[in-house]
Amino acid sequence: MSEPEGTNPVADEDGSECERNQPKDVWFLAGTFGTRAERTCSIPEWVPVAFPLVNLTGNPAACASFMSTAKGSAVLDGEKVEADSSLGEPISVQGVALNPVSGTDERFTTIGCGLWVQLPPLKPGKHTLTIRGQAQDFSVAVDYSLTVGAA
Repeated sequence: MSEPEGTNPVADEDGSECERNQPKDVWFLAGTFGTRAERTCSIPEWVPVAFPLVNLTGNPAACASFMSTAKGSAVLDGEKVEADSSLGEPISVQGVALNPVSGTDERFTTIGCGLWVQLPPLKPGKHTLTIRGQAQDFSVAVDYSLTVGAA
């Protein structure tokens, strides 16, 4: 929510924005705003990876409704990986104008929910990751070609 749509990793179709605003202690891979994407990304070694299968921000009632239908899968190098449910965590957001979710450049608190995957650092080399998620009438499909190497 802190990146305008034009450079937002969630709106990215090819992976060119994968490195944008990454923290040093975890590498976030983005879902989509409800579309399909094929992305190629490079990830530094020794950094854990996290990504949503499907997620939402809103109020507790919206999260409860969303999560009642949430489902998804992630497959890394042909092996299914397990997701954790986040049923409604308070999160602090620094929004930015022209972001399709926040739409404001103010700081605010909201509730975040979804199905998330957290992985230990991936081994150096090439990896494939397939992310699929769905809740209510919203769906996500992202195919990643990942290269893990030096930062």
